[in-house]
Amino acid sequence: MTWAISWLALNDSRQEYKEARRLMASYHDRYDDEITFIPGGYFAPMYDTREHNRQTIHRALKSISEMVGGGYRPQSLVAGYMDAENQRFLAAEEGIHVCQGQIWSQHGVDNGDGDGGICYPYYPSREHYLKPAQGTADFIDCVCLDGWTCDFLTARRDGFQGGFNSRLGVGPIETVVKLGVERGRKEMLDTVAMHFDQGHALNGFGWVTAIWEVSIGHDEDLTYWLQAVQARWPDTQVLTEGAFGLEWRKHTPNNASLNYRFDAKGTGAPGSEKELEIKWFMNQEFRLALLKNWMTDAPSYVIDFTRYDLTAQEPQKLQREWSLMNVLNQKGTRPQDKPIRLGQLTAEDQFRIYSRYPELKKLA
Repeated sequence: MTWAISWLALNDSRQEYKEARRLMASYHDRYDDEITFIPGGYFAPMYDTREHNRQTIHRALKSISEMVGGGYRPQSLVAGYMDAENQRFLAAEEGIHVCQGQIWSQHGVDNGDGDGGICYPYYPSREHYLKPAQGTADFIDCVCLDGWTCDFLTARRDGFQGGFNSRLGVGPIETVVKLGVERGRKEMLDTVAMHFDQGHALNGFGWVTAIWEVSIGHDEDLTYWLQAVQARWPDTQVLTEGAFGLEWRKHTPNNASLNYRFDAKGTGAPGSEKELEIKWFMNQEFRLALLKNWMTDAPSYVIDFTRYDLTAQEPQKLQREWSLMNVLNQKGTRPQDKPIRLGQLTAEDQFRIYSRYPELKKLA
């Protein structure tokens, strides 16, 4: 497991915090768990300057090394969201090449918005943390990871649009609290199956991740989830954030070969309609989502087409909105975000898509 400690918890002098820090250090010694820092409670770049976040991260990493002892150094940073410049800083100045730096598809939830990226590992561009680097000039040698694996169908929604929870998925806080133990745990496993069954067949590997706040509880749900995953997919490996990211980095030197594909049908959970099927295509150039009613064999509609070859820029002032949206976005928050057929995209965009996925021409 990877344990992330906040700045206040790292520096609080009360006895219970001293004991918590001692306990975390013992987990590293006993289980080889990873102990690292979480800046700003998931939303550091949205509510503090890049420079102050950089200083805080530097000091916190030093304190964690001292806390664990034995020359320990984290292999990753757990950040919720982390701007591109500080991911570059992590790699170039701190020697850390893995950052849980985005919350995939989150919008209208909690204290920050960040839709527009790739849900599997990628190297971010220096222009924008959600944009995969397009080449050596904008390449950041830091593997950017999602923090919450969500049901692809519920995740297409904006926040709690329609009374549904867009964050339903692997996380027990979102799933079990909303649906109850039996249905919530089923949704956790159904979401894993999107990645470990069809996703594995399409991509050659499957990856899910769940961050949760220990103080909120749900230890029993996570125990159940891990045991159920082991029983259903016995070759699953449970790695720390750093170990997983570095293993991916060892096999993937840049974004040129990225070609993530997902094909998921609704689970029947609220917001994940059983009759709907979503297909995602994610690569260095763009991400594309197609939605259709598979029970009636209805035509497919484009609900997201985000181009990564276009110039992007992160916010330069403090604000909650850090999404990357251009052509068409799944959340439907802008006037242009209306589902369309593939053939309604511009000729240039159609050429871009069919050059990579010629089989999609028949869906136009």
